Amino acid sequence: MAENPEPEAQARRAAIADELRRLEESAMYSAQTQFETAKHWRGVHLMMGIPTSLLAAVAGTTALVESTGRIAAGILALVSAGISAVMTTVNAPLRMSHATGCANAYLEVQTAARQARTVDLPVLPVDEARLVLAELTARRDEQNRAADPPGRRAYRRAQANIGRGGQTYAVDHDRPAAGRSVPAERPGAAESSYG
Repeated sequence: MAENPEPEAQARRAAIADELRRLEESAMYSAQTQFETAKHWRGVHLMMGIPTSLLAAVAGTTALVESTGRIAAGILALVSAGISAVMTTVNAPLRMSHATGCANAYLEVQTAARQARTVDLPVLPVDEARLVLAELTARRDEQNRAADPPGRRAYRRAQANIGRGGQTYAVDHDRPAAGRSVPAERPGAAESSYG
């Protein structure tokens, strides 16, 4: 008498679902951390760019208005040039753009993993589900190689965002539990938080 392959298939399907959940969670934290990193670089750019522009404007005005203000204008121009050189070296806009691109790529992996787990996994043959998992894992690993390592502050802020309910959807809160009905209307049900 041949053994029933169904329990083995169910166990593999459950293991794939667990791995998809892990992949989804990993991508969620990585996305939020990269978004926090992008916010950091945006702040650096503004904190350095605004004073640089103001100093350059004041130096130019001082040089044009007062003939005796040449030394002050020269000092202001040198400080402005120095900050500008640091800005060029740091290249905050490029770093911000890269972090945002990485965050969005992680969100793509997160969404695909969730959809594979909740929509496709119940109806896919186990071998096909395993291939989907392998493809999503490869995409996440590729993104891990492309992303710059985040700082601790970005990681802590990402954890806080997620802990406050970031990355939750109203539909997930409205889903009925066993025997419970869905509320007719929930305030803020259309809101989704991405911290």
